[in-house]
Amino acid sequence: MADHPRSTAGDTPADVVADDTAVPRRSDGPRAKPKNGLDRYFEITARRSTVTREVRGGFTTFFTMAYIVVLNPIILSGLDVSGNELPFASVAAVTALIAGAMTILMGIVGKYPFALATGLGINAIVAVYASTQLSWPEIMGLVVLEGLLITVLVLTGFRRAVFEAIPTQLKVAIAVGIGFFLTIIGLADAGIIAGGQGTPISFGIGGQLAGWPMLVFVVGLLLSAVLVVRKVKGALLIGIVATTVLAIIVEAIADIGPTFLDDGSVNARGWQLQVPELPDDVVSSPDLSLLGNFSLFGGFERIGIIAALLIVFSIMIADFFDTVGTVTAVGAEGDMLDERGNLPKSQPVLLVDSIAAAAGGAGSVSSNTTYIESTAGVADGARTGLASIVTGALFLVAMLFTPLVEMVPSEAAAPALVIVGALMITQIRHLAWDDMSLVIPAFLTIALMPFTYSITNGIGAGVITYVLLRVAVGRRRDVHPLMWVITALFVVYFALEPIQQIV
Repeated sequence: MADHPRSTAGDTPADVVADDTAVPRRSDGPRAKPKNGLDRYFEITARRSTVTREVRGGFTTFFTMAYIVVLNPIILSGLDVSGNELPFASVAAVTALIAGAMTILMGIVGKYPFALATGLGINAIVAVYASTQLSWPEIMGLVVLEGLLITVLVLTGFRRAVFEAIPTQLKVAIAVGIGFFLTIIGLADAGIIAGGQGTPISFGIGGQLAGWPMLVFVVGLLLSAVLVVRKVKGALLIGIVATTVLAIIVEAIADIGPTFLDDGSVNARGWQLQVPELPDDVVSSPDLSLLGNFSLFGGFERIGIIAALLIVFSIMIADFFDTVGTVTAVGAEGDMLDERGNLPKSQPVLLVDSIAAAAGGAGSVSSNTTYIESTAGVADGARTGLASIVTGALFLVAMLFTPLVEMVPSEAAAPALVIVGALMITQIRHLAWDDMSLVIPAFLTIALMPFTYSITNGIGAGVITYVLLRVAVGRRRDVHPLMWVITALFVVYFALEPIQQIV
């Protein structure tokens, strides 16, 4: 875990800029000589890792996020305003293709263990706009524009400057908040928590842990916890594989089936997403017909320039700050941040992430972004871009072997997310607790991420209250000038609906 200095009332001075040539602190001191060209390029030894750890971490990250190949088509399966829908098989194949290509690019160019795929929060936004205002090609065209705009912000240095302007207190809070966010994702994926009747959230089914899938999750969680505390190499990957095998056996014996049945009824005790059963076919031919199916300016013609720009803005803000939060959290988990809480050599990482946003729109599968599930691979030992290449290659393989990917139920992958959440919340010890003008922004950042299911909402609430309260206590000079710009953008973001009604 990153060893951040305890945040003080002043935080990082506004005139301090991170040294982009710095290296992770665990690498400080005499550097070991690279063993070969691969080692030299990815700095494997310098980051105190090994090829085995990188490969293992790449596998772990893939299995914790492979669900997106199935979930993304489900989210994007609705009709657009023109009455058209995206073909399920093609969305699945292209989702895997772009995730694989962009993750490999991240490994080669960014050289960090960050994996990318279609952003869940963003594709939900895209699905809403498609069902109410735009056709699929038109909304995907706006996603491409959003990605291109963020790429420009990266090339001008603005995106990195924003990343570094966020104070230490909020960066630590972001890492902690994402730890809780990962936990709630894992628990929801396993059906342990769900929308309640009479309460915001309910426990299991009728207040009880009922059904074989939940038992499989609990066994997987306990097994993963034991492996982690025993410091078994590859603990999370072993946990996922073992739990998947258990799930396949349980399904073969009990014939449980999915939660949502074809006739529209609900099997409350079914598997949440994928049914863990041996497939009839191992290989399937990928349908890539959706590639290039976007209209760059069609949205402007349908709903007008201002309305279209507001949609681009809302997607861009979500994409922009989701990545800020993810990079901070994954970097903290792998002790890859410098003493100011910034990721060394972050420019290539941000550039690839921006290109991925445009690539996702061009592929008609929504904006691709850096995935918080990358923390699972990092927790399993990954430290370099080699792990990303492994994850990306597995996504490309998944295009052909989608039936095998569908064998891993969310109940088997969810335990890894909960364990990683536990690892990440240990960052909370680095927060300042003696100044309420710092505590309240940190608390809102941490609380709103899981409670609103959005990294962006948590960062936005933290930024706005940080600026307001630092001014209120007479510490205006502690606020980096860019924080004022970020605050203004978030005010617009939170007030977007009334603004849209006005225009």
